[in-house]
Amino acid sequence: MLTESAARVCITGATGNGKDNHGAAKVNRNTERAVASGATLLLGNPAYPAVTGEWLSPAFWGDSARPVAAGGRGGAWFIHSDYGDLVLRRYLRGGLVARLSRASYVFTGFRRTRALAEFRLLNRLRELDLPVPEPVAALVSRQGLFRYRAAILLRRIPNARPLPEVANLEDPQLWRQVGQMLRAFHDAGLDHVDLNCDNILVADGSLWLIDFDRCRLRRTGAIGEAWKVRNLTRLKRSVGKRCRDVAWSPLWGNLLQGYHS
Repeated sequence: MLTESAARVCITGATGNGKDNHGAAKVNRNTERAVASGATLLLGNPAYPAVTGEWLSPAFWGDSARPVAAGGRGGAWFIHSDYGDLVLRRYLRGGLVARLSRASYVFTGFRRTRALAEFRLLNRLRELDLPVPEPVAALVSRQGLFRYRAAILLRRIPNARPLPEVANLEDPQLWRQVGQMLRAFHDAGLDHVDLNCDNILVADGSLWLIDFDRCRLRRTGAIGEAWKVRNLTRLKRSVGKRCRDVAWSPLWGNLLQGYHS
């Protein structure tokens, strides 16, 4: 087991010759707890001190891990733990590239890994009071010199259901509220590159946004910026596929009303 200072070296992506190729990436002690061991780095939330790297393996949980059915590419589980209900998600590729390597990615330094980037983005979005899950831990495991695998553990949002599965799906006010929420994220600069129906959750009347892999904060300006249009266009395609059992076109209009209000 290495010290936190050694973990910080891992996050910066220092090479064997002592040079840091990727710049400083200090651990924020208020929101991060870094533990490095061998080729593995765990970045944890200090509010959950008992979490270890084993927690990010579904095998560790046995019958307490239940696969998530809705959305995604598989590789996600609902977990019941001493800290309450959590969600474990492994990073998996989709499309043609998945035939070559479904679960591993090119390693260019720990701080550039997808799990650490998402963990830190979630913390930033929570600081901005946006409705996102609380990150519990992120784990990165190197596979040889050039590849890595990763997983992230999140606090589960109680009583949450994906937007297409809610009983009041045809409620125009719900869609206006979705539009207002998305506008708040865009105003904060959040570019959600996988914005789809299943990443919008409804829980006890509140709305949440999830799954921030590869997402980032941008400098933001006008409503019609290209990246914002791409986000909404992607979501509209998803609505057409996942909500085709209802008259979704007027509901999309309600969403845009909320977005532009």
